[in-house]
Amino acid sequence: MQAKEIADRTSALMPGVVEDLERLVAIPSIAFPGYPSEPVEQMGSTTLQMFRDVGFTNARLMEVPSGYPPIYAEIEGPPGSPVVVLYAHYDVQPAPPEQGWTSDPWTATRKDDGRIYGRGAADDISGLVTHLGTLRVFDGKPPCTVKLILEGMEETESNLEAFVEAHPELFACDLFVICDMGNLRVGEPALTTALRGDVACIVTVRTLEHPLHSGVFGGPAPDAMMALARLLSTLHDDAGNVTVKGVTETVWEGADLSEDDLRSSADVLDGVALTGSGPVGARLWARPSVNAIGVDMTNIATSSNVLIPEARAKISMRIVPGSEPSEELDALVAHLESHAPWGAKVEVQRTKEAPPFLCKTDGPAYAAAREAMSVAFGKPVGEAGCGGSIPLLRTLQTAAPGAEFVLWGPEDVAAARIHASDESVDPSEIEKLIVTQALLLQRLADGAGGDTV
Repeated sequence: MQAKEIADRTSALMPGVVEDLERLVAIPSIAFPGYPSEPVEQMGSTTLQMFRDVGFTNARLMEVPSGYPPIYAEIEGPPGSPVVVLYAHYDVQPAPPEQGWTSDPWTATRKDDGRIYGRGAADDISGLVTHLGTLRVFDGKPPCTVKLILEGMEETESNLEAFVEAHPELFACDLFVICDMGNLRVGEPALTTALRGDVACIVTVRTLEHPLHSGVFGGPAPDAMMALARLLSTLHDDAGNVTVKGVTETVWEGADLSEDDLRSSADVLDGVALTGSGPVGARLWARPSVNAIGVDMTNIATSSNVLIPEARAKISMRIVPGSEPSEELDALVAHLESHAPWGAKVEVQRTKEAPPFLCKTDGPAYAAAREAMSVAFGKPVGEAGCGGSIPLLRTLQTAAPGAEFVLWGPEDVAAARIHASDESVDPSEIEKLIVTQALLLQRLADGAGGDTV
């Protein structure tokens, strides 16, 4: 099938693709503990039937020891044809009212800018419908062998890594296509080549045996919350660069985001400066970042005039591609243990070591993907990083050590606002990604070859 035919077929399919997206956005499939299980189960069964309808007739919910099941399926291609695994996930983030949504997060809403708003519309329902559209282009009969894996707990404690480790034979392939990413801007194609890792710890600071009256003892008696604040302040210099000795930095040579793009997509308040120095791309994908993502101490509603004897903070540090999580966490722990003010007692509990990921970019499948994307978008393809960590990719790499990886998707960084209020997707990105994926499958089956839409 030639590129023009693929593009025309995709264009004709788009109304149905959008209907699928609207149907799935309406299901609050939040897999986090404490949320009802019925919507996640409904999303699993609905998604399962959708993929059966497009050709994955043997699609099934796989048994896992705990949590929501992944969906697995295969379509056998011609003998000797390449084997491609398509990945996405069917769970979504919560959408609490305090996030400040301007439309119902569980109703797909088309606004004046042409984007479709709703929780999961981008992350990762757009990936699901991209795979659905790709199979429809071929009437459910792709030109090579295609496997499908849809995760049900990507946004929380994933159970897929253990499943892959237990069933590596299911994931034998030539190429993994991870459709859970996005271009930096709409219409500007980019392959994601680097993912940051994530290490975390809980630091506890103690200064007193028990609470003390702040009027009687305030001044000379050290307050644990103030000690914790001073300790956390040592993690950055005045510009906001990380000051932890021994953490890894690299050089970013791919596509970049402008400061205006970042300010807009992050909704940084007027007058508030961005942190760090140097190009935004380097700050995002070539240097570590450190954040306190939770603090435990007396809350305001129950506070009184006392000095706090103990305070805790959960620290998350994103680490650069190519680094080793254990070594980066060692450096963070050493910093926290050695920078306590006033001799405060510090204990650090390690809680997470998620590895970063680097794509191999010199293989034939990656080259075919770059060519397919360039044809679909009508522009040269850049390379971008991603701040999110996906430990699953390292597990897949171990299960299929000879396979290549392609990371892309319709979740454009500048406007999609994944995990935040008013999450949205541009349907033109979905359309172009369907064309891209269909072209990729065709080129892999044909042994590559160039044409234009």
